[in-house]
This record gives sequence, structure tokens and C-alpha cells, in this order.
Amino acid sequence: MTIIDTHCHLYAEAFGADLVEVIHRAQKVGVKKFFLPNIDRSSIESMLRLEESYSSQCYAMMGLHPCSVKADFLEELRVVESWLKKRKFAAVGEIGLDFYWDRTFEAEQYEAFRQQIEWAIEYDLPIVIHSRDAMQSSIDVVADYKNSRLKGIFHCFGGTPKEAEQIISLGFYLGIGGVLTFKKSGLKEVLRSIDLEHIVLETDAPYLAPVPMRGKRNESAFLQYIISDLAEIKGVSEEEVARITTTNASLIYRFGDHF
Repeated sequence: MTIIDTHCHLYAEAFGADLVEVIHRAQKVGVKKFFLPNIDRSSIESMLRLEESYSSQCYAMMGLHPCSVKADFLEELRVVESWLKKRKFAAVGEIGLDFYWDRTFEAEQYEAFRQQIEWAIEYDLPIVIHSRDAMQSSIDVVADYKNSRLKGIFHCFGGTPKEAEQIISLGFYLGIGGVLTFKKSGLKEVLRSIDLEHIVLETDAPYLAPVPMRGKRNESAFLQYIISDLAEIKGVSEEEVARITTTNASLIYRFGDHF
């Protein structure tokens, strides 16, 4: 199988001691490419270093995570803009809204989200959206750009059938990872009626490890558990899940175009 991890933080400190082994384990189960979302200026150096070390497998994004939108967010955005002007990235991400921990900078999150969407349109890049406790709000922002060329992924999708339908109608993909395997998530029932053509695979490693690895450090090799559950839900082979989701990833990230 050829598998794509569309969202993983393999440059994180959690992988500092055994990154080579982590990548090797992923390759053994068929993971061929790893897409790396940025967090803020503090993560850029380690992310780009990893991309350089694995230039045919790891691809960096550039963006400001909503949890890093603080009083200095305009300065952070200037850093993002400067990098987007310098070179090509796989996507603008991860960007979006997060109202889970703190809504102090809610207005600033919206401003940062919209600004980065506009850069994505300007540079003809997809976006990767983080939308914790803000799914409908994030959909509403994206809907304002529905007549543009904007495309992308709603990372870590865990919403309702109605929200899934809205996302798909906007031409976006659902990023599916470890949450699918959680008994209380309800995501399996939501995805029963969603065609695989609208789904891409992700881990968000080192976070959100799937069952049976829940509670451990997540890694890209664990995509095999997501594929297994999706195959069971959709009544198809694991190879078919891998084939379709990899095709979807290639369409959104345009492997043959820029990479």
C-alpha cells in the first residue's frame, strides 16, 4: 500500500531520540510522504531541518496555529508572510480557530485566519484548518471564500454529518485520524455516509494516538489502524482505502505539480 500522512509533527521534541526509527516503521507499513504543519516561528527551524533531511518524503507547510495567536500575532504573521514570499510550501497551515482553552484572542484568531486564507489564495496553496471547539465558525469563514480557488483539509475532523456535508460542498477534504477509533467519538457513524473520495488520512503525531495505542506517543505507522477501521466501516479492502485517500492527498497537495 501507498499511504500519505497528511498531517504530522515529526519535527517535535517527542521524536528527538528516535526519529529515524519512527520514519522507518512508517515506511514499513507503506507511508511514503509526510506533511508537516507549522505552529509558529519557534517551530520553523526544526520543521525545515527535517524537510531538508528527508527532502523526497517530508514537506513543510507555513502558517500560524490559532493557539499561538497572542498579543504579538501581527509579528508572527509577518514571519509567515516572509517565508511564503521566499519559497514554495505544501500548504498554508495549520491555521484556523481554537476556542477550547482560551477565547481571550478570539478576534485576533479570526483576523489571522482570514489573512492566511488570503495568502493561500494569492500563492495558490491549499490550507490546513485547525478547528477545535470552532467547527461551524471555521466553516463559516471558509464559506466567505467559496467563489475563490481556495481548497484544503479540515484537520482532525470530528464533526456532525451536517458539518461534513458543508465542508464537502466547499470542496474541502476531511482529515481523519485517531479520533475515528475512539469509542465515544461517534465519528464512525458520521463517516458511514461519507464517500472515501472526501477523506484524507492523518495522525497529528505525536498527538491523538489511535486505539490500541491510545495514551502513547502517536506516530505515522499507526495510520494502519485508521485504515483498518475505515475499511471495516466502508466495507472495502484496506488497499482500497489507501488507494483512494492517497489519490485525494495527491490532488490537494499536488504531488506531481510542486513536489
